[in-house]
Amino acid sequence: MYNDECQNKGYNSIFTYTHTLKNYQQVFRMIIKKLRQYAILARLHGPIGILILLWPTLWALWLAGHGKPDILVFVVFVLGVVLMRSAGCVINDYADRNFDPQVERTKQRPIATGEIKPKEALVLFAVLCLIAFALVLLMNTYTILLSFAGAFLAASYPFMKRYTQLPQAYLGMAFGWAVPMAFAAQTNAIPLVAWLLYMAVMLWALVYDTMYAMVDKDDDLKIGVKSTAILFGEYDRHIIAVLQAVILGLLVVVGQLEQLHWPYYLGLGVAAGLSAYQQKLIFHRDKASCFQAFLNNNWYGMAVFVGLAMAY
Repeated sequence: MYNDECQNKGYNSIFTYTHTLKNYQQVFRMIIKKLRQYAILARLHGPIGILILLWPTLWALWLAGHGKPDILVFVVFVLGVVLMRSAGCVINDYADRNFDPQVERTKQRPIATGEIKPKEALVLFAVLCLIAFALVLLMNTYTILLSFAGAFLAASYPFMKRYTQLPQAYLGMAFGWAVPMAFAAQTNAIPLVAWLLYMAVMLWALVYDTMYAMVDKDDDLKIGVKSTAILFGEYDRHIIAVLQAVILGLLVVVGQLEQLHWPYYLGLGVAAGLSAYQQKLIFHRDKASCFQAFLNNNWYGMAVFVGLAMAY
């Protein structure tokens, strides 16, 4: 009898342990699934957005540091780019939660499919911003003050497509804000060259995000979302070409003011060639080609940075 009771207790213990283990495994799988959805919401699976924001930040850091940026400033800004780009994607999808299900390219995003609730997205946005702000607190007071303007630009951009025909220009203001912040962190000042670089970055974002908007132009017209791709109409390629020329002109002026050596201008030459290639891609306004033109801007940013780094 005693042996039977012990045996039954043993079976019960094993059953309880197995059941508990299965519960833990289920909880673990649920957590992993949720984290994966958060990563998708923050676009961590698509690093192009991080890279295209990182390049001008590196341009500014190298210029402000004369080729030798402070290590702490470098680390803070690189991590800041990842965090704020992710936060920007989260708040963008929150703002577009009623539009995304109607657009072919965005209807599978986590909020659009219901995998993530809007309130969850707001919490994630707040957490990412707070971590980024904690990093900024390691910088000087000037940089900390500038970060508030940067946070406002990042948080308000997604809503601009409802009120202005130039949301891409506003995006450029937000994406380019890392430039004056980098100079402030590195030198505690924002010289003329920083504002010229900011203008170049702002126009560059306007260019590549217009290419991106050309992909969604038909859907945007249907749902009433505004964009420069719609505003520019049949002159989109021509306006983009003019802007590309202005950007290169501003970067040349930056090089002259900083007395940079020939590798920098070689990098600008490569960037000019890439601009011409992008014009070829968007010539027929084919959606896939327009998206390729957008992606090609990663190489544009890299070309300018490599030339700049080599110039020092």
